[in-house]
Amino acid sequence: MASKATMEHTEQAISVHKDPDILAAAARMAGEDLCSVADLSSAEVRAILKLGHEVKRNPREYRHALDAKQMVLMFEKASLRTRLAFETGINTMGGNAIFVDQTNAPLGERETIADVARNLERWVDVIVLRTYAHDTITEMAANSRVPVINALSDFEHPCQALADFMALEEHFGSVAGLNFTYVGDGNNVCHSLMLTGAQLGANVTVATPRGYSPDIEIVTIAREMAQAQGCEIRLLQDPQAAAEGADAIYTDVCVSMGMEHESTKRAPIFRPFQVNEALMSKAKSSAVFMHCLPARRNEEVTDAVIDSPQSIVFDQAENRLHAQKALMLLLLGGLANVSKFSVSAEQ
Repeated sequence: MASKATMEHTEQAISVHKDPDILAAAARMAGEDLCSVADLSSAEVRAILKLGHEVKRNPREYRHALDAKQMVLMFEKASLRTRLAFETGINTMGGNAIFVDQTNAPLGERETIADVARNLERWVDVIVLRTYAHDTITEMAANSRVPVINALSDFEHPCQALADFMALEEHFGSVAGLNFTYVGDGNNVCHSLMLTGAQLGANVTVATPRGYSPDIEIVTIAREMAQAQGCEIRLLQDPQAAAEGADAIYTDVCVSMGMEHESTKRAPIFRPFQVNEALMSKAKSSAVFMHCLPARRNEEVTDAVIDSPQSIVFDQAENRLHAQKALMLLLLGGLANVSKFSVSAEQ
């Protein structure tokens, strides 16, 4: 007979799996792609994060959720957090990860992306791509019958943003009404943060140098989402004004992978946007500092800030695992296996 503690733990797991928000998201998302945060509804973003918190609390409940599922990761760019979080995530849920290094052979060069997709769908259950061109991801998704996940493109980084807002929920509870400030380059990470924040009801302020603002298409979509959720998207060019009264200040490198040739040009332009103690002092005393990593220390952020008690950068990194596990569970129908396992455990 199961112990009282085991039965209580199992009942908690079952109640989570019966959560109407998570079950509704699981029904809608099974077999779908994640190319952009814009592919998700507000309810789906909330469900991913809710499930991410549950997976983090009770990892053992999910150890057979993706039994025999095969995942291929095809990466044109170097990776630490993204690759290891996906590999560890599926391995600890009973599946298997296959890594294909594309750093010296970009997808679409040796054979068409459509042909690659039509091969992969016959062998694996999910395709995870880390690419330069966002079109590579959308073309793969258009030609594959299995889910495709954007693990970073030059236009978006949805998995990063999901983990980041999961960390904010851990720190603040609900992020609705939170004042979230991004300082730096209006890049792929910035795009996904704007969309995710808008879907969750956070007020997002983005401060960039002139000429480095986020893509206008993303801004338009994010503002439409924000209007529906009762929050605001602001674009500024003054980092001091953007930091005023912020609950969270986030930055990223000013030279993304593939743009190293612009380093000399960008350095003086982005110097006033460095997150240092003076800039953090403009935010609330309870504010947190965030960075997607890797960080170029003492360039976009000083050691004093990234190593301070306000920094939650490694909480963000840890949550890459849990948010990506939740995403895989929803796209691959893994919750059905967890529910069956929980019921049998109770019996």
